Amino acid sequence: MTSSSAEPTPDSGPTSTTSTTVNATATATNSASGPGDFELGGTVTIPRLGFGAMQLPGRWSGPAGDTANAVAVTRRAVELGARYIDTAAFYFSPTHRANDLLREALYPYAPEITIATKVGPLRDENGEMYAEARPDQLRAEVERNLADLGVDTLDLVHLRVGRLRGGAVESLGERFAVLAALREEGLIRQLGVSNVTSGQLAEARSIAPVAAVQNRFGVLDQGDAPLVDECADAGIAYMPFFALGGGHTDLGQENLRKVGERHGATVHQVAIAWGLARSPSIVQIPGTASLAHLEENMAAGRLVLDEDDMALLGRRG
Repeated sequence: MTSSSAEPTPDSGPTSTTSTTVNATATATNSASGPGDFELGGTVTIPRLGFGAMQLPGRWSGPAGDTANAVAVTRRAVELGARYIDTAAFYFSPTHRANDLLREALYPYAPEITIATKVGPLRDENGEMYAEARPDQLRAEVERNLADLGVDTLDLVHLRVGRLRGGAVESLGERFAVLAALREEGLIRQLGVSNVTSGQLAEARSIAPVAAVQNRFGVLDQGDAPLVDECADAGIAYMPFFALGGGHTDLGQENLRKVGERHGATVHQVAIAWGLARSPSIVQIPGTASLAHLEENMAAGRLVLDEDDMALLGRRG
């Protein structure tokens, strides 16, 4: 789906690998069909298990990423079936940028790959999100993603609001209207919103079609459940961030462990599979810079949770 327009720019910088040791072979109950697909915006078919690029550059404030490892992880993700990739120009470490790494790994992009990005937060050289882009700054942010990725059109652009906070109540209409105009120009194919309330989603939909929502949601963090169901009813993809805790939610909860033991799976795999079972609108985008963790994440697409599992894990909201 992504159209290329320029040659990749090589990434250079120091290398240091950050990895996690996991059981990459625990695939639990298998399904030949895998996690299934979602019709994004009713026009583009994407798998419901994709890949998030946030961790590829390394930690936001260090340590630095490893170019060769990041490229290998990205290419392996595609080999394992990740055809939907989530990124942002503000995903960077002191030495690496996610968009550069994706471009080095995948350019020229295969037509079946869909790359989504986000605009809105502004980060300084120290990595701090110090402001949100004004309406008159959004074109430059979109053009930055176009140039970094080397494409003529961005498949999907989310307007991220509230920086790292959630549930902000400010209007997003003026900013979303700018993205809608860029869509009319042909710079963007589909639009999304991120970190939003139900009211903000309604405001955005009154301006232009919304193909996807990216909010915080997971098996142990189900506060956004009503919006998940709203998206399912409307045919809008819901793409959770921090579905695996994001380092902020401990996945050592007893019932997660019980379900994992029942299937011979890790708690991370159970968390991914729970989201896929929770709603047909959910598209999981777990991110990692570890090949072993990537294998584990992608294997979760073959894990089928039954009614007893779902009852034990809960469906709150």
